[in-house]
Amino acid sequence: MTEQHLIDRARLLAGTGHRRILGIVGPPGAGKSTLAAGLAGALGASAVVVPMDGFHLAGAELRRLGRADRKGAPDTFDEAGYVALLARLRTPGSDVVYAPAFDRALEEPVAGSVAVAPDVPLVITEGNYLLHWPRARALLDEAWFIGDENPTSPGNEARVRRLIERHIRYGRTRAEAERWVHRSDEANARVVERTRDRADLLVPHP
Repeated sequence: MTEQHLIDRARLLAGTGHRRILGIVGPPGAGKSTLAAGLAGALGASAVVVPMDGFHLAGAELRRLGRADRKGAPDTFDEAGYVALLARLRTPGSDVVYAPAFDRALEEPVAGSVAVAPDVPLVITEGNYLLHWPRARALLDEAWFIGDENPTSPGNEARVRRLIERHIRYGRTRAEAERWVHRSDEANARVVERTRDRADLLVPHP
């Protein structure tokens, strides 16, 4: 499956004459944000990316709930808030909708980061749990899953390496990064992998 094939498929969604929502799903480090950004770049003003990660609970709230040590698990997000945003995006009015994003340097969500104009025909949303949360899946016109069938494939091994390097870039030591990936990120990856059969299209790991 070529990059051009994916761009053409997204362009068809954008050209229906109605607002459409494309979900890109996959385990941590699969390349969801890279694919979403590439599609949006190719489609220009016809698409905007709204990341699920903007609905991370704030660090202070995670600490209050006792969940800070497993940040990234399904219950460390504002699922209801994300679903409400998707519902609002499906039926655009006359106003710009502002969505949050996640700042990896701060490790916090930042409100009002993404502007979605009412005339944008395609919203591309990406994240781990779009297929795990039934209410979110119901609001997607299409869902693409990034992953390989074999968990020991080169693509999966590269995904884990990318995750470790990402954590190091944002301040963890290599030992801390490896512990976090193998204890937390990979536990979340197993949850995400169980949802692949709810997708419309399987995209192999880059």
